[in-house]
Amino acid sequence: MSSIKLTADSGGGTFEIKAPSSGSNARVLTVPDSASGTVLTTTNPKAGNIIQVLQAVKTDTFSLNGTATSDVTGLSVAITPSSTSNKILVFYDLSVAVEYGGYSGFIFLLRGSTQIYLGDAASSRTRASSFMTSHSASDFGAYEMFDLSGSFLDSPATTSATTYKIQMRSQNSGRNFYLNRHQTDGDGSGSPRTASSITVMEVAG
Repeated sequence: MSSIKLTADSGGGTFEIKAPSSGSNARVLTVPDSASGTVLTTTNPKAGNIIQVLQAVKTDTFSLNGTATSDVTGLSVAITPSSTSNKILVFYDLSVAVEYGGYSGFIFLLRGSTQIYLGDAASSRTRASSFMTSHSASDFGAYEMFDLSGSFLDSPATTSATTYKIQMRSQNSGRNFYLNRHQTDGDGSGSPRTASSITVMEVAG
């Protein structure tokens, strides 16, 4: 095993870099050409290390009417994995509401155009990532909001740019599904404006 030993100018100590015991465990350390805050980086992170983190945050509102599934504008994020063996850990946190009256809404997590993080198929039931139903009484339902969240460790098996996004769908024709606001949404201090987000992390495989 070869090594490089560096001695401090003042003679106060040494720093030694040793090569791996086998060629299959080879590592490369790169010294940056400017003071960027990182002195050495390795091109072979250990399994489970976080390589990069990206996030999209939506602070404005969004709504849809009817039973068509729709992308949520501003809640998508593209990440380019550095290895086909790496995984992508996805988190979403959504603040939603549906018209009161016992109406429902579905949330879907997608990689590209493919829905992921779904429940099992079961006859005619809708496979979804998250789901909510409003209260039937107007004194509750018109002002209520729900926090829906989920996390999923995905294996895209690619080094191409990959987009993760959120879709919404109302279960009931003619009924509104809201993001970052409740149904009434009156212009006053009692009406909220909330935020929603989707976060992706590349995890070394």
